[in-house]
Amino acid sequence: MKLKPQKFQFSQVQQLAIILLIVVSCLLVNFKISLAATSAKHYTELKFSPLPEIKIPKYERYTLKNGLVVYLMEDHDLPLISGTAMIKTGSRWEDSNKVGLASLVGETLRTGGTKKHSADELNQMLEQKAASVETGIGEAAGSASFESLTEDVDLVFDLFAEIVQQPIFSQEKLDFEKSQIKGSIARRNDSPNGIASREFRKLIYGNNSPYSRTVEYATLDQISRDDVIKFYQEYFQPKNMILGIVGDFNSAKMRSLIESKFGNWQPQTTAKTNLPPLPTVTQANTNGVFFVNQPQLTQSSVFLGHLGGKFDSPDYPALDVMNGVLNGFGGRLFNELRSRQGLAYTVYGLWSPRLDYPGMFIAGGQTRSDGTVQFIKSLKSEITRIQNQKISEKELNYAKESTLNSFVFNFQDPSQTLSRLMRYEYYGYPSDFLFRYEKAIKNTTIADVQRVAKKYLQPNKLVTLVVGNETAIKPPLTQLTSSITPVDITIPGDK
Repeated sequence: MKLKPQKFQFSQVQQLAIILLIVVSCLLVNFKISLAATSAKHYTELKFSPLPEIKIPKYERYTLKNGLVVYLMEDHDLPLISGTAMIKTGSRWEDSNKVGLASLVGETLRTGGTKKHSADELNQMLEQKAASVETGIGEAAGSASFESLTEDVDLVFDLFAEIVQQPIFSQEKLDFEKSQIKGSIARRNDSPNGIASREFRKLIYGNNSPYSRTVEYATLDQISRDDVIKFYQEYFQPKNMILGIVGDFNSAKMRSLIESKFGNWQPQTTAKTNLPPLPTVTQANTNGVFFVNQPQLTQSSVFLGHLGGKFDSPDYPALDVMNGVLNGFGGRLFNELRSRQGLAYTVYGLWSPRLDYPGMFIAGGQTRSDGTVQFIKSLKSEITRIQNQKISEKELNYAKESTLNSFVFNFQDPSQTLSRLMRYEYYGYPSDFLFRYEKAIKNTTIADVQRVAKKYLQPNKLVTLVVGNETAIKPPLTQLTSSITPVDITIPGDK
């Protein structure tokens, strides 16, 4: 006999009791949540334990007979080894009629193959070992790096040394890289912020400065394979290189491996005996308002600023505290221009130095078109205010704590620490530069911030650049000055 399942039915009293039970449970949950919310502390009331003391891991530094400097730092947490070579070169030393040459050398050093292996063979061998070798050349330095499992380091380091010392720069890969660069030239006006950043550097450093010039179709077409090889041979030599390796290795064995792969490397006959002098830097425009008209935009990108300084300035720590007063959540610019006046989507103002040439002081952000003029006026007002009015003790402490709290992120892992040691040697800085900087931050006073603001910020030399929609900017930019200089961003040779 097949039994039918019974159906449970609740009486009205039982149903009411269940409903009341559910309601009471919800109220209790809500009460607990509300109680937790009311007992939560404001972020300014939170107390944190002191930051741990930063210590540099043990490392070894030595120099090969051919002049190559080596840093070794063991780290056995993971079965991985990575290395980076810094090469004393850079795009700032390429000929002005061949802008893009250094970038081509940096890319095709890796992708152009070697005397022993084609590019495809190198790719396959590295992929099989889940390893990598990457190269590139920037404005002031070249780099070559590798990553490998510990068990594969002999093979990967051999390929790394081969790429650095025996590249062939195949014509096929050079042509391919040129086509990639041409594609980026064609797209370089797609981003308003990209336009503003590029053109502002030109206004500060000058159109022909190596710190602001851009690669063009014409300069790219001037570059031959012979130019690439010559540039490589001039700069890639042992005495121009600092090699740092960190990871799961035995230092004695790694020294032997480095000696076997780099010890016999000698400079090319065309190698430069001394690096060229650094390009001189002066401010190209000492004031003025410049405008790039982009009718499709509904907001404006604003940059304003002037020439700045270098990291090794004794006043840099105080300037960095000044940056902390101006920027970020709780900073003056955010509070005034975004929160109080509602003018900005993003806003910033900072002293941005460089390691071996003057950087910039730059302020700006994004604002709606009809708020452009007021946004610029308010930015200038805040720059003047930090010069003329002493900051509060609260502002000082907030800026110093924010700066010091971020300091630990310079030493998150041994690889990052080693990279900093190498960079400071490359640019001629003392190895304890960051610790001197940390001490100076702690000692910065209210008077120091006002002193550096008065000394280094130059409201009368501010260059202003706006990228926006001319018809939508109301009131017009002529409220700032009667003379607005248009900036032509037409790409030469574009079809």
